[in-house]
Amino acid sequence: MCKYSCMQNNNTQRDYTTWGEPYQLFLPLNLEVKISNNDPVRLLRHFIGGMDLSELYRTYSRKEKKQASPRQMLAIVVYANMNGIFSSRKIETACKRDINFMYLLEGKPAPDHATIARFRSRHLATCIKSIFAQMDTQLEKMGVLSLRQLFIDGTKIESCANKYTFVWKKSVTKQMAKVFEKIPKYFADAEENYDIKISGAEKAKMRHLKRLYRKLKAYQLANDIKFVHGSGKRKNALQKLVENLRVAIGRIKDYTKKLHIAGNRNSYSKTDKDATFMRMKEDAMKNGQLKPAYNIQFGVDAQYVVWVTEGPQPNDTTTLIPFLRDFEAHFGKKYPCVVADAGYESEENYQWLSDNEYLAYIKPTNYETSKKRSVKKDIGRRENMIYNAEEDSYICANGKKLTAVGVRNSKSKTGYISEKTQYACADCQGCSLKEKCIRKVGSQKPLEERFKRFEVAKKFLEQRELSHQRLTSPNGVELRINRSIQAEGAFAQTKGNLSFRRFLSRGRQNILVEAMLLAMAHNMTCLHNKIQNKRENLYLFPVSIAA
Repeated sequence: MCKYSCMQNNNTQRDYTTWGEPYQLFLPLNLEVKISNNDPVRLLRHFIGGMDLSELYRTYSRKEKKQASPRQMLAIVVYANMNGIFSSRKIETACKRDINFMYLLEGKPAPDHATIARFRSRHLATCIKSIFAQMDTQLEKMGVLSLRQLFIDGTKIESCANKYTFVWKKSVTKQMAKVFEKIPKYFADAEENYDIKISGAEKAKMRHLKRLYRKLKAYQLANDIKFVHGSGKRKNALQKLVENLRVAIGRIKDYTKKLHIAGNRNSYSKTDKDATFMRMKEDAMKNGQLKPAYNIQFGVDAQYVVWVTEGPQPNDTTTLIPFLRDFEAHFGKKYPCVVADAGYESEENYQWLSDNEYLAYIKPTNYETSKKRSVKKDIGRRENMIYNAEEDSYICANGKKLTAVGVRNSKSKTGYISEKTQYACADCQGCSLKEKCIRKVGSQKPLEERFKRFEVAKKFLEQRELSHQRLTSPNGVELRINRSIQAEGAFAQTKGNLSFRRFLSRGRQNILVEAMLLAMAHNMTCLHNKIQNKRENLYLFPVSIAA
């Protein structure tokens, strides 16, 4: 008789141990002996055990002793990110099958996927910044951070919003204007046909529309006018006016709500209202399609991500100042040197860094183009003209003088006012180099009637020159090379090696949790590799090795 013949009678039993087949348990009672001494899971458990997680514990009203503690839950989600596991259901499965996760649970039962999801969205979301600052403090105590130079870079990660859920601010504004164009006709019809006049109707505000709608409905009840519905029935003029007015009120409410949600952004997604449509590098259709995404900023020191922020901005220019303010507020440290690429260059950023005693190592936007031969030979460019500081004038290639004719103030989206000096040449008539000096596009006037003019932000040029001098110095070359290795390397680790290309949750608060968990996982992996390779004190890669 087969030893498994009992399964034929009990093949529907939910408890599979009732089959009673004999087997030998080969797993050791202490699973810890199966984990190697240099496994990163041991480092992670020791590292998180030394952090002050009191703020995380306060997010729990009560805690069951049989369940995993907040410290164990944090270790689980960080270790899952270190291994490229992001789904709460897959983390639950790993806690039941993987001995490394069991080691972190310390004998506690594996949490279900709902508990893991709640831990990230409810508990971590309220204190993730303080926990991340605790990690920075731990790394500082270990002496693995330089605290001298901060490499900043950004990347765009797609939101989990559904397809075709875009709302364009410009389109909403146009449709709203079309609705307001029809409203005066409604007031005129009501006054002409029903002797209903609304004071202040020329302003066409929402209260005037609602008041007109109520008066029209009262007129209907007073005169016992029946409204018809369904196909084949003709609506009277009053019913048409009432329905058009009701539709207009509903559309204005809808458009007003959408404009309020968009705020200063040009778009948002219906299913993830915090996500903004951006142009992504991952363009499978090769048609420049915009996707809902978030702009994630990393601040890196000695290959460790020391801070993370998120934002709806499609470019990096306006993210630098909020990033540094947020970092200083939570970590309490100030890096003397800030290294960033050309996407962060602006007069406002230069001025803020100078006022707050930072040394800016920002790559100028014209750094590469200025090396081209065509740019160097372009006589119409300001850089190729001779500047006379005493007279505050420029001399063009034909020897004619361009003098300052006025000053213009330009205001950025953030409210920063930049002063730009305008220069113009009064003697461009009959110039033989006019075709090469003045651009043919950008004006409807014929070339003969035009004259050379341009504007210069003197403060910006001065700050750009200082940053350029720092970048071209031996120390600046080393920092510029390390920015490419360290800041972009952190994104290569998270997006490339861990294959994290899309957020799993929605909302700025939740995606910040995901981004910071990714950064914490990256830091623990980096710390483990440096300890094993004895490179804990390597803060910068030498230029010779990097090249």
